[in-house]
Amino acid sequence: MNEKQKHMLDTIRREAKFTASYTGRQAFNERVMQAMQSVDREAFVSSQYKDLAFDNGPLPIGHGQTISQPYIVALMTDLVDVTAENIVLEIGTGSGYQAAVLAKLVRQVYTIEKIPELAELARQRLKTLGYNNIEVRIGSGYHGWHEKSPFDAIIVTAAATHIPQRLVDQLKPGGRMVIPVGLPYMHQELMLVIKSKSGAMHTESVLGVSFVPLVVADDEFPGGSSG
Repeated sequence: MNEKQKHMLDTIRREAKFTASYTGRQAFNERVMQAMQSVDREAFVSSQYKDLAFDNGPLPIGHGQTISQPYIVALMTDLVDVTAENIVLEIGTGSGYQAAVLAKLVRQVYTIEKIPELAELARQRLKTLGYNNIEVRIGSGYHGWHEKSPFDAIIVTAAATHIPQRLVDQLKPGGRMVIPVGLPYMHQELMLVIKSKSGAMHTESVLGVSFVPLVVADDEFPGGSSG
């Protein structure tokens, strides 16, 4: 671990303490922190932003999208409380960074990206880096990935105006979903959704956030490709 990586992890730990009154978490699970340490964020940003790769802030990845700040990635990963045998769905692959962190913690990650160019770049990057338990699909994540459901956890990395019922339906009983909810480029809340064993949905607001909007498509997977 180099000094920049160490600084990133120290910053995440400080932010966790600073936001504990909102999140209820003084510190994140050590498995999550180990995953954050083992995934090289520098490999997921373009060459012009390499010097900023380990800063605690979002960075552009093209097509109006960003790679989330490390603290938010760690928080969302911690909130879903996954185990090594879990199967997880991610909505909004982006650069592939969040999927890579999840892949260190679970058995299988399915991730959906609306923008074909980003999906292909992420697929190739993850393959080159040796992530064999991630499958990338091009399409609208708003509808989830019914064929691979149910999921132990779902992470949505774009803001929806409401919690999509199709995603709730694809959660296993006892499963968790983390999703930003709010109007585009206005106030948004990071929401934790817990599906009870009986199928009832419990929601709680965790933290104010700012995410790009979740794109809603008329058809489920217009790109149709997978890998």
